[in-house]
Amino acid sequence: MTSTAFQTFYERSTCILGEGAIIERLCRNSDVKLDPYIVNSAFIYDEPQRRSLAAIYRQYLDIGRHYDLPLILSTPTWRASRERISKAGCAGKDVNGDNFRFIDALRNQYGTYAKKVAVGGLLSCRGDAFNPDEALPAQKARTFHAWQADRLARAGVDFLLAATLPTLGEAMGLSAALAETGMPYIISFVARPEGTLIDGTPLKDAVQEIDAAVSPKPLAFIVNCTHASIFRAALFHDVNSSPLVRERIDGLLANTAALKPEELDERENLVTEAPEIFGQAVGALKNDLGMKVLGGCCGTDDRHIRQLAKRLAE
Repeated sequence: MTSTAFQTFYERSTCILGEGAIIERLCRNSDVKLDPYIVNSAFIYDEPQRRSLAAIYRQYLDIGRHYDLPLILSTPTWRASRERISKAGCAGKDVNGDNFRFIDALRNQYGTYAKKVAVGGLLSCRGDAFNPDEALPAQKARTFHAWQADRLARAGVDFLLAATLPTLGEAMGLSAALAETGMPYIISFVARPEGTLIDGTPLKDAVQEIDAAVSPKPLAFIVNCTHASIFRAALFHDVNSSPLVRERIDGLLANTAALKPEELDERENLVTEAPEIFGQAVGALKNDLGMKVLGGCCGTDDRHIRQLAKRLAE
């Protein structure tokens, strides 16, 4: 799928199913161990770990095909910056490109349904996604993230996705780095119920300033790692949100815990909710708020995404 084809795919789709948790599900699997630097990005080079990763992606592909819904998958490259790849001892490998080819090969096993599956090249902030003090300022972020954005774009991803962003500064720099590739891209924040990013920036300022400063601007904004109830509260905050926010934010990859980011960060015990409740709450965002991209994040698995897909297909 070319970048032009993805933009058409996105604009013509009234509803797109997002994947559920990947990294957090692997954390629950005692048979695999995440790398301290690049998390799950090197799983594709180890056959047992590769199988564990593929099994999760296939579950989401199976659900999308069963309900015949357009589906977005993201590459296992959330932490695959040049700096982290080097620290992990993988400097000689095309980690970003190899991960896209891994997902692309899985997609192509699904015959005609593969045309309804888009693969996004995933990036995130440099530091702890829940600690704004570790975030990069805009110009440094632009330079830091340009390398990974270029590797993903060269590999042939359908679009670029920068997710779990806690601050406006790093989101601004990341947006500029993604825009330079010429590819369509989506920016995803973590939101507070007060209608702000984790660093306290009002959503209305974050969206307006990125749209005004970066060309081309993001294809869309979404929110991830945020509970559906918090998402609703954030979008309709009377001071920190705006009609522009509700127009430009186009989806949610929801977690299953209505907790603050500080309460979720490095939490030892999983906080989840029944798949039926999740599917109902997240699925309702399509009809109630016109959200297009709906999927899962921490706490979700195939059961949650199946219930969501069932609701969206109705």
